[in-house]
Amino acid sequence: MTFYVLFLVISAAVLHAVWNLISKKANGKAPFIWLMYICSTLIYLPLLIYQIASSKDFQFVEPMLWFSISSAVLHIAYFLILQEGYRRADLSVVYPTARGSAPLLSSIAAILILRETFKYSVGVGLVLILSGVLIITGLKFTKGDKKIAGGIIWGTLTGLFIALYTLNDAIAIKNYGLSPIQLTFSSNALSIFLLMPFLWGRGAEIKKEVIEHKWSIFAIALLSPAAYILVLQALELAPLSVIAPARETSILIGVFMGSKALNEKDGKRRIIASILILAGIVCLSLG
Repeated sequence: MTFYVLFLVISAAVLHAVWNLISKKANGKAPFIWLMYICSTLIYLPLLIYQIASSKDFQFVEPMLWFSISSAVLHIAYFLILQEGYRRADLSVVYPTARGSAPLLSSIAAILILRETFKYSVGVGLVLILSGVLIITGLKFTKGDKKIAGGIIWGTLTGLFIALYTLNDAIAIKNYGLSPIQLTFSSNALSIFLLMPFLWGRGAEIKKEVIEHKWSIFAIALLSPAAYILVLQALELAPLSVIAPARETSILIGVFMGSKALNEKDGKRRIIASILILAGIVCLSLG
């Protein structure tokens, strides 16, 4: 991994952790996400126009349409599930679980469904990630810990969709040579229309979100695509097996922010758990 690629990935990790902190504070639902997509589309439209104007061989290809649709559907599901998780549990529970379960589920699927060879490093990675998740729970599963259990469940569901959209977009970038900026922009623009049926009769909620969270909407609309575009650009220069674990340094940043900025309890324990999850992701990438 070159220094430039490392810079792209670390920058993406910081931006990703920051917008998740903002998202946790906003506690938004479908109207919030819809407004974020509108704002994001407007912000990145000039960048898209510039890229098209400066590219002599730009042409719209059919794969762009299908990958944009699939990416939009997967990202909408991801945002809705993530926000539900943040409403039910702490950032320092949901965030590391989501980021750790994505490669965990991908590896398990590869072994059980695709019959890939089970390697020692993969086994160590699975154990480390599961250990990290167990430490986050405090190794307790009593009725009083429903909030943590909910965070683990919603975090794992979020991780499933992270794995799905990462695979979808990596194929689009690497196998079909699609532009990261164009793919992200098209996906966001399509998401506006895909979400509209769920917003019928919710005008009051939309107005309330604009009044109360306009700056949060703007920040996420700017930072979320920026973080993802940086990752997709890094994918053009390095393998997914290298980029995927490196970007998950955001786990440590996110848990630290949850502990300090949101005053979430058990900060030290959750940071230790996050280190184990990050180490497990690295081991999976070596497999």
